[in-house]
Amino acid sequence: MNCSEAEVLIHALIDGELDAGHARDVEAHVAGCADCSKKLADLRSMRQAMAAADLKDAAPPQLRARIEAALPAPPPSTASAASSGLGARLNRRFFIGGFGMGTVLSGAVAAALVLAVLRDDDTQKLTSEVVSAHLRSLQPGHLTDVETSDQHTVKPWFNGKLDVAPPVIDLTAQGFTLLGGRLDEINGETVGAIVYRRRNHIINLFVAESLGGKQQNAVAAVRHGFNVRHWTEGSLSFWAVSDINAAELSEFEQKFSAALRPGPDRS
Repeated sequence: MNCSEAEVLIHALIDGELDAGHARDVEAHVAGCADCSKKLADLRSMRQAMAAADLKDAAPPQLRARIEAALPAPPPSTASAASSGLGARLNRRFFIGGFGMGTVLSGAVAAALVLAVLRDDDTQKLTSEVVSAHLRSLQPGHLTDVETSDQHTVKPWFNGKLDVAPPVIDLTAQGFTLLGGRLDEINGETVGAIVYRRRNHIINLFVAESLGGKQQNAVAAVRHGFNVRHWTEGSLSFWAVSDINAAELSEFEQKFSAALRPGPDRS
C-alpha cells in the first residue's frame, strides 16, 4: 500500500468503515510511514477535540413562552358532561380509544423509521464496499482477469463463472474505452466487474443480481473522494465507481443504459 491509497483509507479507518483486512493494511502502512502516522494522529486529535467541545446551543427560555402563547387554548369542558356518568364513560372511552390509536400509529411510524434507517445503513455499507473493491483493483495486477477491448471476448469470458453473465458494451466511440473484466467480491457475493477508462481514470462497473435493492433512477453518492452511481436494469444491479467527476460518471451511466435498451435510438 502506498501513501496515496493510505491517505484515502485513513479517514475510513477513523470512522470504523473498513473491514478487518483493509484496517490491518492501513495500520501496517502507518506503522512504517512517518508522514501517514502524523496524519492519522492529527485526525484523531481533531476528532477528540470536536467530541470534547461543548458545541450544543440551548434554546432560550423565552422561546418556550412564545411557543406556548402561540398554541390554541383547549376547548372548555361543560359541567354537565363532566359531572354525569355518561360523560365520564365517554371520556374514558375516547381516552382509551385515542390512546390505542395513538399507540398503533406510533408503532407504525417507528417501524417505518427503523426500516428506513436499516435500508440506509445497508446502502452505506454497500457503497463503502464498492469503493474498497475499486481501490483493490487499482493495485498492480488486480485490474482485469481478461484484458481486451473486444466486448465479444469479455462477455463470453463470464459464462459459467456467475449465475448471470453481465452485459458488456463497448463505449469507446462515446469516450469510455473498454479495458476488460474480472471477478470480484462485494458483501460476500461474487460479482462481475467490467473495466473502462476515461482518459487516465479507471471506471469499475460492478454487476450482480439484486445487489442493493431496486433503483428505478440512478442514485449518486460520494465516498472517500470517489463518485459512485447505483441503478438497476431488469433483474441486474449496477454500481459504477471512479474518481472522474460526478457529471462524467452520470454520462457513463446514461450511455451504458441507453445501449442496453433496444431500438434505433442507441447512442
